[in-house]
Amino acid sequence: MNSLRYSTSSCNVTEMQQKTRRQSRFQDVESSLEARTTSNQRTFRSFQQPKRLVSDPIANILSYLGPRNPWPQPVTEDDEVWLLDNTAFVTTKKARDGSYLRVWDAEFITAVFSQHPSCVVSEVVLQIAELIGLADSDEAKKTIEERLRPFLMDIQPGKQVLALHGGETMLKLSPGGRNGISFDVKAVPAAPDGMITPTTAVVPEGTTGLLQSRTFFADQQGWAVISDIDDTIKITQTSDPIGILRSTFVAEPEPVPGMPELYKFIQSEITSASPFFYLSASPYNLYPFLRGFRDVNYPQGQLILRDASWMSIPGLLSNLTVGTQEYKVEGVTKIHGWLPNKKVICIGDSTQGDPEAYGVIYRAHPGWIKAIFIRKVTDIAALGIEEKNKPERFQSAFTDVPANVWKVFEDPAELYDVVRRVVAAG
Repeated sequence: MNSLRYSTSSCNVTEMQQKTRRQSRFQDVESSLEARTTSNQRTFRSFQQPKRLVSDPIANILSYLGPRNPWPQPVTEDDEVWLLDNTAFVTTKKARDGSYLRVWDAEFITAVFSQHPSCVVSEVVLQIAELIGLADSDEAKKTIEERLRPFLMDIQPGKQVLALHGGETMLKLSPGGRNGISFDVKAVPAAPDGMITPTTAVVPEGTTGLLQSRTFFADQQGWAVISDIDDTIKITQTSDPIGILRSTFVAEPEPVPGMPELYKFIQSEITSASPFFYLSASPYNLYPFLRGFRDVNYPQGQLILRDASWMSIPGLLSNLTVGTQEYKVEGVTKIHGWLPNKKVICIGDSTQGDPEAYGVIYRAHPGWIKAIFIRKVTDIAALGIEEKNKPERFQSAFTDVPANVWKVFEDPAELYDVVRRVVAAG
């Protein structure tokens, strides 16, 4: 693999993120959240950091081994299990006779935690409502409670999930690590390009959660789309801590105007077997929320979120504002490892490190990325956005990237003809 070459703007974007955090008083809001959590340990302990529930001391120690845990614990009727949507890709493996076989693989991701928060959820809801200045509304508080619950559930490390893929292939997935999440690349039976196959968790009656995932079988030679989420396709206001809390826990998720139509158009120009990947710096706690948003507004595709899950809510704010470039480089690099022969369209925005991240990947894998589109965010009142939107920033981020590969846009309508040309040129 080629080494990753960061542009000079990579250092600048870190400085811009830190400047935005200072100007928007992120640390003050985070400190306020932490102070609320420590003022009443019984009520708010989980608000700050969910507890890892492993009753057996030996099982607790073994859970530190993650996938190498020799004695994983079974899922129980008191657990909640999430199976995450994924993408199947072809790998070439050498057989014993020296021949090479094409095998379909997919990375299966699971999360296990307790159904029952060990804190008083209603009191945490009141604290969030007060912090963001929410009027007394039962409906709004119900929304906060629903979206807040994944942050309050107690983690279940060392639990092993069994799953049935396609109704006939039993998968024994690895036990989760200390964050309750497991990652497994498993071979799956071949299927036609573009097919979606369900995988169902085999769990006791009473177990709740997202018990069925969807595996999309990607074609190997065609197109793929890699998209940021926050302020690229969904209005999140990542430059404002209170705005993040409102858009995450209260407001109806709102797509960026014109972007659902653009993605539908892109999908029509490529093929139905072309995979979409949605890469966000949000933690996995927000997976159900973001999955629902994607299902309503955008093409089916895999959500790739930060695996530092079950973090505190103050941690949610830092997740979206610290180290986003490095995380996205890592995520896109993983996709390249799955689909190295693809022709890729990357889409992001100017509020975080998307230009720099895509520039790094282009230089590391010349020819893999065919187009980079960066949404110039001008429709939110964000401190420091002018600096992030300077032409010099984009020129530096895309050092050694041909000018006809990348484009900064404000209106999605600007991209229709560009997409046609890119796809036609192949």
